[in-house]
Amino acid sequence: MRNRHGCDLSGEISNLLTEMDSLFDGVGGWLGGQLDANSGGFYYAASSRRMPGGVPDIESTAQALNILERCGWLDAMSAEMKLACIRFFQGNQEAASGYFYDQNPLMREDEVMVARAISYSLNALRKLGGKPLYALPYEAQQAPAYMASPEDYLDWLESVELTNSWRGCDRLSTSSVYVRQVEPESRRAAFAQTAFNFFANRQDTLTGLWGEGSYYVRISGTFKLHIFYDHFDVPLPREEQIYQSILYALRHEEAVDMCYIRNPIHLLSYMKLSISAEELREIMAITLANMKRLLRVDGGFSRELAHSPTAPNVAQVKPGEFYPGMPKAVHIGGGEVEGDMNAGTQALLIRSVCYQLAGLQAPLLTKRPVFTMIDGK
Repeated sequence: MRNRHGCDLSGEISNLLTEMDSLFDGVGGWLGGQLDANSGGFYYAASSRRMPGGVPDIESTAQALNILERCGWLDAMSAEMKLACIRFFQGNQEAASGYFYDQNPLMREDEVMVARAISYSLNALRKLGGKPLYALPYEAQQAPAYMASPEDYLDWLESVELTNSWRGCDRLSTSSVYVRQVEPESRRAAFAQTAFNFFANRQDTLTGLWGEGSYYVRISGTFKLHIFYDHFDVPLPREEQIYQSILYALRHEEAVDMCYIRNPIHLLSYMKLSISAEELREIMAITLANMKRLLRVDGGFSRELAHSPTAPNVAQVKPGEFYPGMPKAVHIGGGEVEGDMNAGTQALLIRSVCYQLAGLQAPLLTKRPVFTMIDGK
């Protein structure tokens, strides 16, 4: 990789990646401490164990499996542990509706958490060789009312506020969970096209982003919408404008949330742009510096600079920001300066994508977790 003056930057980029690898020396040990042997699930953070009524949750357990998969560590799970984890997800599926719910009843009131739990649970069960026990919501005729027809779906899309792009686009994007369940294929395509037409009408032509908020907030919203596009193998429109917006955010805004580090990088990997060596080096250097600020002494990463948020479901809307109708906080951590599962899975994805952008294969991390199915040890 050479810059415009002909200088080879491969060595500098390689050094940045090597330094990034060193941030993960303690992640295996940290992850091993989050397993709950009784349930087969994983805690969000170490403080979660000490919370009154603290239990493993669906998202954290699925994210732990994502970490294991990205690191090539799934074989660190014994057959007993895998079976317990399968039962964890199956046990959280409601027979009548097909939804997957955490024990905290407030989780059911957050439409994003509810939809995301379906995807998390299905992907986790697939990794482990398991299956859901009951029909999924659309088949069980328990999908949201807006899935009655493409016309009802459009009415709902138009009702979603984008005053905070990140939260609003997350709501829009998670509807793909239900769209993907629609049969037959022609009807599913009608729902998907309804969404794509709506998205096209709402995209800002100058920035390539959606909705309102800071650049990082709007990039995070765009990241959420890219998930919808990805589910249907459709490229994002206005990729060059999105890229310039990403560069602006990296250069001029503070990344106070691990999502602000992950979301731009993930978008770059999806868009498959031709990035100059100079800009790739700059992107990686800024990304590495931002990640260092979130690394904690326990070997994990915090989602936010100040601490690990107690309720990730409402962490999209920061102090001083507003989004109407926000759900109640679903507290799963103690809010300490500690590693949390949400940040950990994102940090490892950032590492993988940075290697991918450099045209390299990420080496396996060697300091693996050690699990025991004897609780409390």
